[in-house]
Amino acid sequence: MIFVKATEEDVEAVSQLYRQAIGTEGCTWSEDYPNSEITHGDYQRGDLFCMKMQDGEIIGAISVDDDQLVEVMDCWSKELEPVAELSRLVVKEAYQNQGIARELLQGAMEELRNRGCKGVHFLVSPGNEKALRSYAKLHFVHCGDCNLYDHHWFCYEKPL
Repeated sequence: MIFVKATEEDVEAVSQLYRQAIGTEGCTWSEDYPNSEITHGDYQRGDLFCMKMQDGEIIGAISVDDDQLVEVMDCWSKELEPVAELSRLVVKEAYQNQGIARELLQGAMEELRNRGCKGVHFLVSPGNEKALRSYAKLHFVHCGDCNLYDHHWFCYEKPL
């Protein structure tokens, strides 16, 4: 497996992974989010990353988000600035529970370190047990709660 920046050819496969995750345990996504426009925007900003098998199959994805509503929340530590939000983490169902989510997070955090960030933050649904386990293993800190986009979220952050 390899962690790579997504190519234009990868965007549709990532969109399909997002759609396949809709309705799974802990997932708050719908047909409207994340949509193709969001996925293309992540790609165009250079903020869409994939985990690929040697044959090129995309088995997971993660994005660096650009959401000003999240950035201005007062629960985040000022000491970790500059900081970035990671979002839209997905692992293909057949590859779940194999540590791939943690590898995606680690790859994305290394990318953020290379960009000069001091910290990373993430919103996660309280019902997403798999995500909560991954964040705990990587020593993310629960720093608050919020209500955005008609959902309740736990706010997690971590120094890089």
